[in-house]
Amino acid sequence: MMTATTVTTSHRRTRAGRPIGVVPTALLLIGAVYCLFPVCWVLIAATKSPGELFSTATLSFGTGFLDNVAELFAYRDGVFWLWAGNTLIYAGGGALLSTAVSAVSGYALAKYRFPGRDAIFTLLIGGVLVPAVVLAIPQYLLFSKIGLADSHWAVLLPQILHPYSIYLARIYAAAAIPDSLLEAGRIDGAGEWRLMSRVAMPLMVPGMVTIFLFQFVAIWNNFLLPFIMLGDDGKFPLTVGLYTLLVSGANQPALYNLILTGAFLSIVPLIALFLTMQRYWKTDLSSGAVK
Repeated sequence: MMTATTVTTSHRRTRAGRPIGVVPTALLLIGAVYCLFPVCWVLIAATKSPGELFSTATLSFGTGFLDNVAELFAYRDGVFWLWAGNTLIYAGGGALLSTAVSAVSGYALAKYRFPGRDAIFTLLIGGVLVPAVVLAIPQYLLFSKIGLADSHWAVLLPQILHPYSIYLARIYAAAAIPDSLLEAGRIDGAGEWRLMSRVAMPLMVPGMVTIFLFQFVAIWNNFLLPFIMLGDDGKFPLTVGLYTLLVSGANQPALYNLILTGAFLSIVPLIALFLTMQRYWKTDLSSGAVK
């Protein structure tokens, strides 16, 4: 039987441990405020008219949101929509291609034994440590030499091969795909392509969704690569396009409202993407198993 002394000691330990649990929660709350405050500020600033932007309190809502949206969509015959379309092509196409390449590469590195496999994986780890900023100028020189600079391909192609995504796919494939399941498929007469497409890829869907989201957000927010590669503003993504508005705003302060409204609208697709695709993280990891 549990004595009163044991109960008292356990209760004291529980009470003493509570402050330790409060610290991580407080740190998470501080981090959430730090990350969400700029978003809230952009949302509030986007509602203000040009007269309210610099004359009202920072966190007070304005009355000009709809007018700002209308002016933004009408600016230069709707160039904002062109920038948004370009961004969707870069982010959507690049994320899809990168996810496909990463999933196949990660599966091969995790489930096949071949000469040089460990060396390739080591190079991938090294590639993760190389900042994208370091590669931007060499990539521009390369694409300029082959005549692809100032084209959509100059922004799209460098995003396809992403070392960190391949690393994630390799780790996920090693954990989510049992070797016994693949051996059972081989015994039943399934070829390697069928095993990968019908067994392995369905099991890797949650990991592939994670890779897609990481890549989509990274490409959507990418500024330096398109800024270096592109010269025609008709091919700009939203990041570079809004930057040109910011530069013009130094001489035309009325453009600041359009910049803030455009920045807010550019966040909305990312929020919608996370809300719609998070359900795939809860997908049963055995959905791709054969009976």
